[in-house]
Amino acid sequence: MEPEAELVHEDELRDAWPALSARERVEGFHLLPPERARDFFATLEPPSQLGLLEALSPGERGTWLRVLAPDDAADVVRRLPPEEREVWLALLDAPSLREVRALLAYGEDAAGGLMNPRFVRVRPELRIDEALSYLRRQAREQVETVYYAYVLDAAQRLEGVVSLRQLFQATPDKAVREVMRTDLIRVREDTDQEEVGRLFARYGLAAIPVVDDQGRMKGIVTLDDIVSVVQAEATEDIQKVGGTEALGAPYLEVGLPAMLKKRAGWLLVLFLSEMLTATAMTRYQDEIARAVVLSLFVPLIISAGGNAGSQASTLVIRALALAQVRLRDVVRVLRRELLSGLALGLVLGSVGVARILLWQVLFHLYGEHAFRVALTVGLAVLGVVTWGTLAGSMLPFLLRRLGFDPASASAPFVATLVDVSGLVIYFTTAELILRGTLL
Repeated sequence: MEPEAELVHEDELRDAWPALSARERVEGFHLLPPERARDFFATLEPPSQLGLLEALSPGERGTWLRVLAPDDAADVVRRLPPEEREVWLALLDAPSLREVRALLAYGEDAAGGLMNPRFVRVRPELRIDEALSYLRRQAREQVETVYYAYVLDAAQRLEGVVSLRQLFQATPDKAVREVMRTDLIRVREDTDQEEVGRLFARYGLAAIPVVDDQGRMKGIVTLDDIVSVVQAEATEDIQKVGGTEALGAPYLEVGLPAMLKKRAGWLLVLFLSEMLTATAMTRYQDEIARAVVLSLFVPLIISAGGNAGSQASTLVIRALALAQVRLRDVVRVLRRELLSGLALGLVLGSVGVARILLWQVLFHLYGEHAFRVALTVGLAVLGVVTWGTLAGSMLPFLLRRLGFDPASASAPFVATLVDVSGLVIYFTTAELILRGTLL
């Protein structure tokens, strides 16, 4: 027997995992106590499970792939190139192979792709003592959860659900249909995973049954399944809002070439877009030459508008993701953000005016037309912040209406858009207020 001192604790291995090479991960995995290795492997994310399986010997690969529940095995196989999937599927036993093939037929982001086809089931006509005996036999198998038993008729249609507590509390000679609940939440196979996540959050469920068009039960989605999905969805949205493509894997597990590819595209688009800012500055170069003081406040103007737009877009993107607002709420959001933009612009504009006038009194920096300059900056900030807020809040709605991910309305993209239009607002305001004086 291997000495205890040479074994690795699973928490230590999990902490070190992102920094380890493939060979070091295999070595560390082999050092885990046997009773802990299975739990550790089951808690890895699918990309990490696949990486470990690929580094193991062919014999071990099949053993550990069969350890996974069918839905977890399907998640791993989905990440393989199509031409390699059959080789890996051949490693499964016949029952698992049928279940995994059925799951692969569903979309990865649908309830059917998330569900586990193994669950506890009973017939409605069974007596309570018969149902308990049947549940004991099922509990010895690899069922997803034994807290609930789903009541199915002869055609496998879902009729109700009964908990272990209800079964233990009921008298033995009662029928299951007398104690089962029929008002249960269920989802169809094609229900989007985000909607499934919202149902878990709304009703505080441990599992949700999945049914087909005829009401036949196909499997269950459990809370641990949906937690990883919600985390992945939130991570993807945050990465998109930050102005990059979704990484699709833990940060340290993404190779440098892939990381550069995912970040360079958006940066190039934003860089080219920012060239429009230089074009706008060229359009107003004569005004800048006559009133150099105007150029001092360009960073202030465009940053105020860009920050307001980024703030609004982030709030609306998250509200859309959580279904707190929908497309039909666009007018309500428009009114709300218009008022917010005006109020925020008034506050920032007032601070800008006060700052210019105070510096004029203390240091005489802005000449005899300081008040007009201050008024120009204040009104420009009001206009740019209002416009930035409206643009940032409406762009996610536009993208959703066109069928794109609202998270693509990233904060850097909104800020770049508002930068260009902010310059136009600023210098147009300056032409109106400073005409005949500085201009």
